[in-house]
Amino acid sequence: MDSLQHTEDTPLRDSMTTPPLLLAGAGHAHLVMFRRWLDSGYRPPPGTALINPDRHAWYSGMMPGLMAGRYGAEQCAIALAPLCRELGIRLIQDVVRSLDAASNTMRLGSGMVLGYQCLSINTGSQPPAPPEDDGSIQVVPAKPFPALHQAWSDWRDQAPPARLGVLGGGAAAIELALAMRASLADTELHVFSASELLAQQPFGLIQRVHEMLAERRISVHTQTRITRIEHCHVMAEMRPICQLDALVLASGAAPLHWYADSGLAQDGQGFLCATETLQSTSHPNVFVSGDSASLPGSKKSGVYSVRHGPVLADNIQSFLQDRPLTRYQPQKKALALLATADGGALTNVGGWTLGGRLIGRWKDWLDQRFMARHRVENAPGDDTDH
Repeated sequence: MDSLQHTEDTPLRDSMTTPPLLLAGAGHAHLVMFRRWLDSGYRPPPGTALINPDRHAWYSGMMPGLMAGRYGAEQCAIALAPLCRELGIRLIQDVVRSLDAASNTMRLGSGMVLGYQCLSINTGSQPPAPPEDDGSIQVVPAKPFPALHQAWSDWRDQAPPARLGVLGGGAAAIELALAMRASLADTELHVFSASELLAQQPFGLIQRVHEMLAERRISVHTQTRITRIEHCHVMAEMRPICQLDALVLASGAAPLHWYADSGLAQDGQGFLCATETLQSTSHPNVFVSGDSASLPGSKKSGVYSVRHGPVLADNIQSFLQDRPLTRYQPQKKALALLATADGGALTNVGGWTLGGRLIGRWKDWLDQRFMARHRVENAPGDDTDH
């Protein structure tokens, strides 16, 4: 497909006919949706387009393993061009700048403006940063993953930071801290959590994690809400905690900036409100899934996003064909496997904390099965518009 040439100052409405279906983001829910469509033989309407900032969809569950040196980058990402080619979807490598739900139009970072009849949003979230930052240290969000991968590659291959912090107290922050220790052996490492580590997890699992962090020389600062970065120090209000050269943000989920002015209904945090059919509560021609969605009972986790995929696949098809939609029912429990960067993993089953290489091999098998399931082999050519 030919690239579209235009300038930032002269945004153009795409010369193609307004697509009946526009897909924003290649998150877990959309990947599962694509596989379901491939398996069922369904092909979306001609002109359907996918917008994603990267040519690959990165699998979050394998990123710590990549940074621990256990995977190569190609094992952790799914090429989108062959997947889109199989489904007849146009792939546009770009970012969403704004959405106007009232006029059914989306503006991209390149200046392109796309219309749509039906829109599906699976663009996820971003980790919140300290509200005050003087720019004295490098701050890298854990999402989007390509940015984190690039920063980590530079640290590993060129100049590792002498002092590195990870902001967050959840499983993602713990996994990243352990992975950084595996690849940056001489770096001073800190974890900062506004609450206790792994809040709401069983005591036994929390204790095992604390012991592991101590064994690997990772300092833990709990009940420490970092609100400011000033003169290379991270601070809790006006109290300096320690000096750093870089900080990785694994601090939970905050909405993307363009959600606020989209015209779609939002919750108190700014996420997009969705019904049980994964439709926007204010605009039924817009579907919302993954971390983008505010949906009772569905947590902001890849495990839940994956479960959105089959419902999304069926409901978008039904919506376009004017058929009744099905309802998503969140699972009551979700398996949590915490990678420990040494080939092992931790989990809690029935109140018992289990860990070791066997659990790690189980996690590896689950992750690699997901990738194999949703990957389509590359074929000659590149169908990406830039």
